[in-house]
Amino acid sequence: MRFPHRVTLTLALLAAALPIPATHANAATPAQAALAQIEERVYVESGVDSNGDGRLDRIAIDIARPSTGGPVPVVFEQSPYRNGLANAANHGVNVSALPQEGLFPLVPGAQPTAGISAARPVPDLPDWYDDYFVPKGYAVVLGHSLGTGASEGCPTSGDMQETLATTAVVDWLNGRARGFSASGAQVTASWSTGNVGMIGISYNGTLPNMAAATGVAGLKAIVPISAISSWYDYYRANGLVVAPGGYQGEDADVLARAVVDRTDCTSRINRIETDQDRVTGDYTQFWADRDYVGKANKVTAGVFVIHGQADWNVKGRHYAQWWDALRANNVPRKIWLHNSGHGTTSRTDYKATVERWFEYFLKGVDNGVLTGPRAEVQFKDGTWRQYTDWPNPAATEAVFKLDATSATAPGGLTLGTPSGATAQQFTDNGRTSTATTLVANPDSANGNRLVYRTGNLPAAVTLTGSPKVSLRLAVTNRNDANVTALLVDYGGTGTSATPVIVTRGWIDPQNRSSHAAGEKVVQGTEYTLNFAMQPKDYVFAAGRRIGLVVISTDYDYTLRPPAGAVLRLDPVASTLTIAQTGLATGNDYSVSVSPAAGATNPGGSLSATVTTAVTSGSTQSVALSAAGLPAGVSASFSPSTVPAGGSSALTLSTTAAVAPGTYPITITGTGSGTTRTAVYTLTVNGTAGCRASNPTDVAIPDAGAAVDSTITISGCPGTASASSTAEVHIVHPYRGDLAVSLVAPDGSSYSLSNRSGGSADDIHQTFTVNLSSETANGTWRLRVQDAAAADVGRIDTWTLTVGS
Repeated sequence: MRFPHRVTLTLALLAAALPIPATHANAATPAQAALAQIEERVYVESGVDSNGDGRLDRIAIDIARPSTGGPVPVVFEQSPYRNGLANAANHGVNVSALPQEGLFPLVPGAQPTAGISAARPVPDLPDWYDDYFVPKGYAVVLGHSLGTGASEGCPTSGDMQETLATTAVVDWLNGRARGFSASGAQVTASWSTGNVGMIGISYNGTLPNMAAATGVAGLKAIVPISAISSWYDYYRANGLVVAPGGYQGEDADVLARAVVDRTDCTSRINRIETDQDRVTGDYTQFWADRDYVGKANKVTAGVFVIHGQADWNVKGRHYAQWWDALRANNVPRKIWLHNSGHGTTSRTDYKATVERWFEYFLKGVDNGVLTGPRAEVQFKDGTWRQYTDWPNPAATEAVFKLDATSATAPGGLTLGTPSGATAQQFTDNGRTSTATTLVANPDSANGNRLVYRTGNLPAAVTLTGSPKVSLRLAVTNRNDANVTALLVDYGGTGTSATPVIVTRGWIDPQNRSSHAAGEKVVQGTEYTLNFAMQPKDYVFAAGRRIGLVVISTDYDYTLRPPAGAVLRLDPVASTLTIAQTGLATGNDYSVSVSPAAGATNPGGSLSATVTTAVTSGSTQSVALSAAGLPAGVSASFSPSTVPAGGSSALTLSTTAAVAPGTYPITITGTGSGTTRTAVYTLTVNGTAGCRASNPTDVAIPDAGAAVDSTITISGCPGTASASSTAEVHIVHPYRGDLAVSLVAPDGSSYSLSNRSGGSADDIHQTFTVNLSSETANGTWRLRVQDAAAADVGRIDTWTLTVGS
């Protein structure tokens, strides 16, 4: 497990005695005058021999404690990072076929994929524990995890040996284990009360979970931050090999090679590589040995969970399942979910609250830390909400049904009865597309994904907990395939807002019945796949749409086979379930229009489909109308009234006298006391057909191939004007990356902008171009290439005028 910055974690057991009332219920221990510190190194004898040398491994710990007074409680951080991280080879993730495709029967002689060397960042070690806690009457212990730093043995990536090497330190602090100085003299912790609290981030936070799950006496409290609760869910997901975010190809063996500081651990780590099983992805005994959720019944420490909702390294499932297990076993607990990524919160009361947690459980001071809100959640806008528990107990489940009336067009999500049940299929793009690319343009068909979305939300909807999907799905041409579900926040119908992937989940169809054992996938046979996405607390704003996107390979997380697997989905037998607040009760519906924009010459006409969907309750009659029509434009609907869940053909007709321009047309559905709207953007080209626009978005890939947006000019006689113009609107966070050109029908290219504008956002500019050597009529192309990495954007709209 790799981390871009220093991370720590803690675990602690409940105090055996009742807390001592404080003078003020919410007061932390008053600040004390600076105390002189004693610093020393001790080697604690563990009960394990992880390297098999016939000698119990000794665990190095560094201690800072007050020089006077005592005995004192202990704040303990165990870490495998005391000497930083070494380079280690990741496993390859671009595979010729998913390895599990040969399991039924297993294809013999398969060769392992070559690893890729990757440099590992060195976390900076915590520098505030001793400065903060020792003056307040605590000792601070920084331990070196098994086989790392100055400790003996071999790292074992989360199993019981590493756990017992950690609890040995707690035992020594309670007089139950032996400790030695560097000279070999036996040392005792007579200065310790035996009350221990653990804290740390990431791996350093996982070790407290591990220790607490043993029920070791003396561990009174833990503060696990961005911590793992089951290593299977760090490196696997429902039978698939899935990477921690940002570290494709890492696995338990790679982690061990990165942290090891001994030279006699090669065979031990090779055994990890074999036992972790990158072929089946099944939950085996190897992973059961590294799963702490099922041992929560042994936890007696008070647990203060802190985790980032944008943490895709240690994903949200870790805090969610750990929290559920703690609740089931009545463990005293508190949870903060902040809106950042891997690491701790930036709250100004972070250190003080951690101190109150330790003060209550290690010193027995009744400071009220357990009487406040049990759960606090930070949302994207920075605000915090307080709940009596997590997920928000006030939320109710909403079960969306998938609605498809076409084999290719995007479908809907409805809380009512679907109007269509057409089977849909898509082809895996393999290693050639990211999820971000595949969720774009939700109102257009895309053969490499399936998309389903609600209508525009009439009010904000707040998600809490883990969304769940049930997909009735078949793989039609291979023995297996990745399956990925993405929950997406889409802009309203007719807008070009950038989609936001809210959360995601993965499953191997072979593991449809159990993550512990795979079953054969028969090509073309439909199976029901039930799985949860990663948890998230998130607000879908009013006017936005909730979307479900189904893809196969998730470029940043799953193994990447070649493109070509075909997956078929039965929408009527599939659902999306979310726990939420804010969805309307009673009968309600949505209105959308597809396509959401179009252009025509004066005198021409355009067609679109207006679709309604039941968003709650039962269907109702909806009358359709159009507003915002300019002079010379009329609208008709066939039929003009539909039941919610039905659709109507919209025709926009123009006269020769209509003024050129772009007009937003509001499509209104009027139901039983409720109106819902959608917007269609009409562009009327310039007179004589010498002007045209293309409002359809085109995604610009990051540092990728050039993309084109086309306009066809017809009815414009002769050659183009020497003062032709191209009005260009491109949304991109770094315009200096972009090379933009106009390509004439004969292939001639005219540069408009060649990586100019530096770090400014977007291009919104009208370029004058001498096109007098070009025939006006034909297909013109706006060609855009992103020539540098790190940003993506889109061609939003452009207008070409070739007449004088």
